[in-house]
Amino acid sequence: MHEMSLAGGILKIVEAAAAREHFARVTVLRIEAGALAGVEVSALRFALDVMAQGTCLQGARIDIDTPPAAGWCMQCCATVAMQARGDPCPDCGDYQLQPTSGTELRVVEMMVDDI
Repeated sequence: MHEMSLAGGILKIVEAAAAREHFARVTVLRIEAGALAGVEVSALRFALDVMAQGTCLQGARIDIDTPPAAGWCMQCCATVAMQARGDPCPDCGDYQLQPTSGTELRVVEMMVDDI
């Protein structure tokens, strides 16, 4: 379950921001996990909930958005929507797609409290 490792990395980002910006706790954490990022959202949410205990992230509302994926079709020379890696181009049926979005995993926003 690599989501536990991902949650640990996210927690490090949050704790580094807390040390740098001098806030006491996070009330809302918003994350993006692209459709092609290979992240099981429910497992990531569970891992974050478990790892947050005793940290500035404890009790925070965690929102995880899953932006859609897109890729560049080398045959069509166009950007097309992708559902999964290995799928053919929805326009021409070719398999030469290079993902251009939907692979990211990032912390987008934190709402914090100084208390």
